[in-house]
Amino acid sequence: MNNLIRLIDGQPRVSDDDPWHLLRESPATRPAGRLILPLADWRAAQDEAVLRGERFSLQGLWLAPDDEVEVLQPWLAVLPLIAIDFPSFRDGRGYSQAYLLRTRLGWSGELRAIGDVLRDQLAHMRQCGFDAFAVREDKSAQDALKGLAGMSVLYGRSAIEPRPLFRRRD
Repeated sequence: MNNLIRLIDGQPRVSDDDPWHLLRESPATRPAGRLILPLADWRAAQDEAVLRGERFSLQGLWLAPDDEVEVLQPWLAVLPLIAIDFPSFRDGRGYSQAYLLRTRLGWSGELRAIGDVLRDQLAHMRQCGFDAFAVREDKSAQDALKGLAGMSVLYGRSAIEPRPLFRRRD
């Protein structure tokens, strides 16, 4: 993916070596390499061992805004990557999906924001649990890094700091 920012040891970095290829639609022939597939396509591409949670999947999956994150529970241990689609910057359902994956379901793998991902959203996405951001291709990833430097103090709870500010005081 172009314009990918990853958090590495908590620090945002532009990634030049992303092995993953996002497939928005099912092509007639699937390209080689590491693929991020829509949930239904991911499910169809897996063998029974993966679906039973006995073998690690070679593909990541992406969730559309109307996909329920709870359906991933049986496969969380075998997924290498989950991407959440933001078809429009105005659609905030992906924030809830990320928060639920991190807090309720305990997902600790790479959680990537894809789609209409813009600089102004990155700080909030990080607080919801995203650790990788595929910035929209017509925008600069270097400029988007500034969006992660946004807030120095958060008052409320988040996926990365579950205690509100008043609970963090000594």
